[in-house]
Amino acid sequence: MSISKPELMQARQELQSGIQESLITLRLQTPLVHNITNAVVMNNTANALLALGASPLMSDAEEEIPVLTNLISSLVINIGTLTQRTVAAMELAAGEANKAGRPWVLDPVGAGATPFRLDTARTLLQYKPTVVRGNAAEIQALFDDVADDNSRGVDSLLTTDSIIDLAMSAAQKYNTVVAMTGAVDVITDGQRIVRIHNGDPMMTRITGTGCTATALVGAFIAIEPDALVATCAGLSALAIAGELGAQNSRGPGSLQLNILDELYNLTPETLINHLNLEAERWDSLNN
Repeated sequence: MSISKPELMQARQELQSGIQESLITLRLQTPLVHNITNAVVMNNTANALLALGASPLMSDAEEEIPVLTNLISSLVINIGTLTQRTVAAMELAAGEANKAGRPWVLDPVGAGATPFRLDTARTLLQYKPTVVRGNAAEIQALFDDVADDNSRGVDSLLTTDSIIDLAMSAAQKYNTVVAMTGAVDVITDGQRIVRIHNGDPMMTRITGTGCTATALVGAFIAIEPDALVATCAGLSALAIAGELGAQNSRGPGSLQLNILDELYNLTPETLINHLNLEAERWDSLNN
């Protein structure tokens, strides 16, 4: 659906307002975010959630999941370091979250790299994730019947723009928000498309920035009912923190620490003043 330039400008303003309010609400409510995540980035993920204002819970014990589901605000599942044990925990947690009406986000890390990863990610789709966040290659592998040769583990040789149609179709089919992160982040719920042009190239030199993005999205979906707005808030927060942190960083090591500081100090005003966002297609904020 094509809408006029004034309508797109109004949509952008509405989205900015929603992002700003989401940050305020998150810090007031301090949502408890359950993470079953990549062992490589667990500490980074927990610290980023704490810095932003959420409360991280890191557990992959099946014995705890039924009890935890009653306590948590949202769930993050990241398939970065899979084992048969963690897959069972992920399926149980996703199923419990779905039954309890808890929002959750799936990060199909390296989905096209091995059949084990792809099968696991596609199985988890059956539990109706609120958001799916990945790079372009991961999104294509997950939602296309034939994994593309451009998939290279957790790295992507595709661009987010190159598979927008696939992402929109997948969002409609699975009733989810699909977020593709890269040089330009593209977010769609099948009806609306948003692009975020923030971030810094040095962020690609830090392991797990995508995983951190997923965790922050998990925090925002806990307090914002519009999953597209929540996803834009999470991706914007990290991208702008990286952009600002890079200004005082000598390299990836200091950038990693500076991102945490910028997330901690991020204000709604700073977020909006630095946000470089466009709404390409927008039917209604409350669609």
